[in-house]
Amino acid sequence: MRFLCRENELRKMNRRYEAGKFECIIIYGRRRVGKTALINEFCKNKKTVFFSALRATAQENLKALSMAIYECDHPETENYPVYQDFEAALDEIGRMGRDERLIFVIDEYPYLAKAYEAISSRIQHLIDHRWQESRLYLILSGSSVSFMENQVLGYQSPLYGRRTAQFKIEKLTYKETATFYPNLTNEQNACVYGMTGGIPHYINKLDIRDSLDEAVIDNIFDRSGYLFEEPENLLKQELRDPGVYNSIIRAIAQGASKLNEIATKTGLPSGVCTTYINTLMELGILKKETPITEKPGKKTIYLIDDNFFRFWYRFVPENYSLIVSGRFPSVYERAVKSKMHDYMGLIFEKMCREYLLRYAPDLPFELSDVGQWWGTDPKTRKQVQIDIVGVPVRENEQRITEYLIGSCKFRNEKIGMDELTLLEDYAQVFGKGLRYRFVIFSLGGFTDELLEAAKTEGVQLITLDDLYSL
Repeated sequence: MRFLCRENELRKMNRRYEAGKFECIIIYGRRRVGKTALINEFCKNKKTVFFSALRATAQENLKALSMAIYECDHPETENYPVYQDFEAALDEIGRMGRDERLIFVIDEYPYLAKAYEAISSRIQHLIDHRWQESRLYLILSGSSVSFMENQVLGYQSPLYGRRTAQFKIEKLTYKETATFYPNLTNEQNACVYGMTGGIPHYINKLDIRDSLDEAVIDNIFDRSGYLFEEPENLLKQELRDPGVYNSIIRAIAQGASKLNEIATKTGLPSGVCTTYINTLMELGILKKETPITEKPGKKTIYLIDDNFFRFWYRFVPENYSLIVSGRFPSVYERAVKSKMHDYMGLIFEKMCREYLLRYAPDLPFELSDVGQWWGTDPKTRKQVQIDIVGVPVRENEQRITEYLIGSCKFRNEKIGMDELTLLEDYAQVFGKGLRYRFVIFSLGGFTDELLEAAKTEGVQLITLDDLYSL
């Protein structure tokens, strides 16, 4: 499996390794995002004790740690001694790293902390009194973002202040995702991003060889495909009541976005529903969104933030009987491919916002945030939704006097003057005395009339190919 797109983190980790000093590196991020792959790549050709904590008892974890320590110097030996307790095992780690550079990895650290509650205090004591002067390179890694931020990095943690660096591993951007399959067209790579959400594990498991369509059918819409059961397996692995969480995700996939709508569809009381939703947000599956420029309140909605879950729940449940009967390939064109442009609408908006914040070379002003806005036009009393609203960076508390307003169309037809006129009308919802800059993103390009108008009116017109060109 190829290692891609984490070169910056790898470079920083190696620079610290070469310095030869004690390090305590915290690596965390949602499951499947590539933490272990990064650690494995870093540890290549370096002396390492790699301990992957178990969701098991303290004694079983001690046995696994003992094996990892012994295998570091005796990789071919099956029999290994088990240390009397964690203190003895960690003392051995300290001895090994006293004079020689040694990487000690505890992967899935939250599992160990749950099994042996004193582990953080024990490591804190060792760092303060023994390891600080050693050549040990300690890595604590975890998939529970809330645990790692609160119980490892947080002020109340025994380990607070002991880290020397931390890396929150994020999902890949749409451009980074495209590096996995450089032979695909930009539109195909956009769809790959729309299906996988920049999660390296899913991108690799999609396993595109000759045809994107064949890969999707074989790996997502086939009972033997790895990705077919991934959402269910992940929910079972992480949560106690996967059925309830499944119902919530499905309700949102079917169009429910407000709390009362989700609660009604699932039959859960609002308070209980909120608790489940918060857990799914911690896992990176759902997100909460409010119109940009407004504070959280009545307009808050919930969306599926994980593109893979969004794709799976959009297309698999409604085609389940065809999939299990083996008849799905014959209807794939109608059931999925013909609906991809519609599905990609929200994904394209996400890509365009990412482009503006990370990649755009020639914006009219520096942006502090980009999001969408929805609400009621005070003049017409009609509902308005704006795909792109860019807010400039403010110095001190100066009043915002201009916005970037835009739309995103993942359609094959060319976009014309009517779209610019609509944006100009929509922009008025923010009130008088403001200046607006307009940007339009389009898969299918633009009419000659709009291209000419853009030159004189300073409107930015950006195609999908432009998003990938830099």
